Amino acid sequence: MEPVTEQERPFVLDRGTWELLVEHAWSDFPYEVCGLLGSRPDGMLQHYPIDNADRSVTTYTMDGKQLLKAMREIEDEGWELAIYHSHTHTKAEPSATDIRLAAYPEATYLIVTLQDRDHPDIRAFRIRDGQVTERAVLLLDEQVA
Repeated sequence: MEPVTEQERPFVLDRGTWELLVEHAWSDFPYEVCGLLGSRPDGMLQHYPIDNADRSVTTYTMDGKQLLKAMREIEDEGWELAIYHSHTHTKAEPSATDIRLAAYPEATYLIVTLQDRDHPDIRAFRIRDGQVTERAVLLLDEQVA
């Protein structure tokens, strides 16, 4: 049996964090929202909502000060990085702009879609050198302990 590589492992998302991300996506609707998650070794996720300086329905730029503070903490702790943003009117798939601006090949990129207002969804991707690979999302109903 082949070993599972980092890229092939599902991104584990607990129900509480899933709900926080969806709630954040609705918080400034119809504008995109953004933020980071730090995945700790124990499986817990640290959520960092970050203001979208663009306040746009099609793009996001994370507030520089908030981004720097969150990135420093995630890097200092050695946590796995996930970068998320919402698509309020389109599918949870990286846009050409998302792919072009993806600057962290080790990160997981999460997209929260509100396209189906009654059934929000979150999908995960790796974006390396312009190549997009979907990463399965494993949704746990209970928080990881």
